[in-house]
Amino acid sequence: MATDASAGQIVAVFTAFVCVALLLLVASRRRRRPSREEDEEEGAGRGVLVTGCDSGFGHHLALQLDARGFAVFAGCLFPEGRGALTLAQEGSCRLRVLKLDVTSDKDVEEAKRVVQINLPENGLWAVVNNAGISDWAETEWSTINHYTKMVDVNLFGAIRTTIAFLPLVRAAKGRMVFMSSIFAFFHCLNMGAYSVSKRGLEAFADCLRVEMASFGVKVSIVQPGNFGRATNIVKTKKSWNIWENLTPEQKLVFSREYMELANAYFNTVTGAGFTEVSMVVDALLHAVSSPRPQYRYLLASRLDSLFFSWYSLLPTAVSDGIFALSPMYARRRKMLYSKQ
Repeated sequence: MATDASAGQIVAVFTAFVCVALLLLVASRRRRRPSREEDEEEGAGRGVLVTGCDSGFGHHLALQLDARGFAVFAGCLFPEGRGALTLAQEGSCRLRVLKLDVTSDKDVEEAKRVVQINLPENGLWAVVNNAGISDWAETEWSTINHYTKMVDVNLFGAIRTTIAFLPLVRAAKGRMVFMSSIFAFFHCLNMGAYSVSKRGLEAFADCLRVEMASFGVKVSIVQPGNFGRATNIVKTKKSWNIWENLTPEQKLVFSREYMELANAYFNTVTGAGFTEVSMVVDALLHAVSSPRPQYRYLLASRLDSLFFSWYSLLPTAVSDGIFALSPMYARRRKMLYSKQ
């Protein structure tokens, strides 16, 4: 019996060692930062459409692509806004600002018409589906309109744009790039609507990648972590404003104290994120121009990248149990149903 126990312990230790080694290998491969020097660039001189260029990742990417010799079509929700005017001023004659609301069939069709008229001879090389919005709320605080708005931009907006421009990219054997998020696979409090939109986006991109492989088109997904400070995509809220929008029944469940805690916690987490966008812009440039783009770019700190690399491999009971270790989660449970 002792021998059997010893053998069992050896097997357990060996299995744990192999699992840890494999997880570290996966993490190192997934968090490997794309190098600008590792590949010769492809597509220079061809056209690239980037959505969501008013600010953030798309704005910086448009200028970088322009500097590298691409003919850039920068889709902006507000073509007369500060971001669009900055692009027009700082970009070369190769950069053209387009009015593009990805939730509008009319805007997408008009953008396609303008792109086709102004394409360089070697065609449209890539589409970067970057336009997106973000918000946070518990499911019971939300309405179907909150979900509809999130999905219309983050998911259906990308699908609408992809379907319109895919024939041009397919003809060039180019690239389709999708801006996703860690919340496509990392489920946590208050991010339900956003996670739905990004998980759906990745499902669409994964299916598209399999289909487009036969045509020589490469599809990449970019998964940024906490870049809220760098992009200002997340708007701050006031706890009293959230509270006032709750129904009397909801106020019996979610206390005012918890409302203030949740708002403070979210603002603190967002404020602790990256302050500049270069990591994400470098990944987007690699996805567009490298002969060997990655299927996925997980972009976070090294510690977070290691965590997220093995998180998706955990059994559901274990991944859900991780939240029980959070002080925020424990305080939340004590505050629910408490007196107002």
